[in-house]
Amino acid sequence: QVQLVESGGGLVQIGGSLRLSCAVSGRTVGSGTMDWYRQAPGKEREFVAQMYWIAGATYYADSVKGRFTISRDNAKNTVYLQMNSLKPEDTAIYYCHSPPRTWGQGTQVTVSS
Repeated sequence: QVQLVESGGGLVQIGGSLRLSCAVSGRTVGSGTMDWYRQAPGKEREFVAQMYWIAGATYYADSVKGRFTISRDNAKNTVYLQMNSLKPEDTAIYYCHSPPRTWGQGTQVTVSS
């Protein structure tokens, strides 16, 4: 059974940075993709970033392109989301996702002035 545990969220000022981590257990690293999604209050969950384990190809939502970076550490079975130049509209609960059905519990990111 795949399990995902996120960490690294918190309160940060506008323009600041955070790095989220997603520890993966129960799946074979090196296949498929790992994704990050987020859900802001009153809004639907939305795609943020995706990485293919083997090829390392990455994809981003337009709203975060150039500011966020998804990466992986195969030895640690961990996926990261480096978030720079944070804006108030980045405030949300961030979820790690292993397609098709597995989600982490989420980690809160709050960007405040």
